[in-house]
Amino acid sequence: MFVFPYHNNISLVSIILEFIAIGFSISSVVFAQKNHIYLYPIGIVSTTIYSYLTFVTSLYGDFIINIYYTGMSFYGWYIWIYKKDKKNKKISITFSNKKDYFYTALLFVFTCIFSSMVYSFNGKIKNNSDWMDVFTTGIFFSGMYQMAMKKVENWIFWIVGNIISIPLYFLKGLVLTGLLFILLTVLAIEGYVIWNKEAKN
Repeated sequence: MFVFPYHNNISLVSIILEFIAIGFSISSVVFAQKNHIYLYPIGIVSTTIYSYLTFVTSLYGDFIINIYYTGMSFYGWYIWIYKKDKKNKKISITFSNKKDYFYTALLFVFTCIFSSMVYSFNGKIKNNSDWMDVFTTGIFFSGMYQMAMKKVENWIFWIVGNIISIPLYFLKGLVLTGLLFILLTVLAIEGYVIWNKEAKN
């Protein structure tokens, strides 16, 4: 999830939209914990708002990220409703196998390479924190894919990505965003515990 940074020329409407998006983001994670499909339509509202905010402020790398999140939310929404297992039942929460890890690894590598190209084109790769941003983008993309496939390990990606993001946002002076990611980390840990128990049952 991307949180929109404040700028001197940001409008009141944009600030209100950001707070709305934050609220929907938190709600989406809570519904994800409960294995409830509402996580996707609620998440789509959040990422759509962020897509708009990042586009109008020329943050094109983050704009692409949020477009991906939106697209993956529609994909996950479809998978959760229509994909069936061998017994013609809706897919359940399961642990990742070697095939899942292989596809996730491919997505992670591709995302990091693509993000590096986008960020470099926009002159964003300047220091170590920018490279960490590329790394966390790959992690979050992988988490979105794993969540769409209802894999327990998706929460591990969110936990790791959020933990890495917390100090980055504090260093950038975005204290509110750093606090938000602390909350999202706690929710992700709870989500892992809940899904792990569900998968074992």
